[in-house]
Amino acid sequence: MKLSRHHLAALAAFLIWGFFPIPLRLMAGYSSGQILFFRVLLSLALLLLINLTARRATVRATARQWRQADTAERRQVAFSTLAGGVLLTSNWLLFIYVVNKVSVQAGSFAYLICPILTALLGFVVLGEKLRFNQWLAISLSAVSCALLGAGAWQNVLLSLIVAFTYAAYLITQRKLQGYDRLVLLTVQLLLAALVILPAARLLGADPAAGIQDSYLLLMATVLSVGFTVIPLFLNLFALNVLPSGTVGILMYLNPLVSFALAFLYFGEQATLKQGVAYGVILLSVVLYNTKRSLKGNPAPAKS
Repeated sequence: MKLSRHHLAALAAFLIWGFFPIPLRLMAGYSSGQILFFRVLLSLALLLLINLTARRATVRATARQWRQADTAERRQVAFSTLAGGVLLTSNWLLFIYVVNKVSVQAGSFAYLICPILTALLGFVVLGEKLRFNQWLAISLSAVSCALLGAGAWQNVLLSLIVAFTYAAYLITQRKLQGYDRLVLLTVQLLLAALVILPAARLLGADPAAGIQDSYLLLMATVLSVGFTVIPLFLNLFALNVLPSGTVGILMYLNPLVSFALAFLYFGEQATLKQGVAYGVILLSVVLYNTKRSLKGNPAPAKS
């Protein structure tokens, strides 16, 4: 397969997300709520700047598209956008907590199992069909979770919640086909900011102290620009041309890179039982994608 610039964009996006634990760990001294607070606000500020300058025509077209839709569609778009904002913000908060307070392995496991969990939710919620090998992959994933959960069920439960929030986010976004993804993401972060601002103290965030903390602002800017907006643009650029199945398979680079970092960079250890469990989940990933080429059926893509 010839690699185009769109393939390279997708590869770059997932490689960047794979290295996400490094800047997060550099902020381990801050509460998860404090990190989330400034990541949301800075990402929102940058997206607003982009949309209101370089993408004004797209914003107007998206607003017009929503206004001209029938009542049922407008309600569906509004609900899916609101639910997506809640789920995405929850996912960010939980992932920050898991990586900084539990382990990089736990965060990596969440995104390794996420596409398979998304397929299961697609079956339950949307009535999507699953092949026999995909049901077998889901069963193997359950075995993997059981192996990891023996003696450390709290960590596995946290990983599954992280995976579930992102999988549920992807399911809600499937109801928004035909609408500009970046505009809707900006709306979702705007809604998240409206909730986070008054609830900052409940989240363990201290906006006043954060504004005076140059290190926090620098690292939050790195998270927002380098690990949120830039890979997001690369991912959307790739999705403009590549089949979602291609991007869905490339998505596995993210957790695989994070797993490598967990062992080679952060020095985390894995027991034999954990090694077997990780092997089972990798087998389930391969099995799930059997009979699917890089131009195969649609798969969830990180957004």
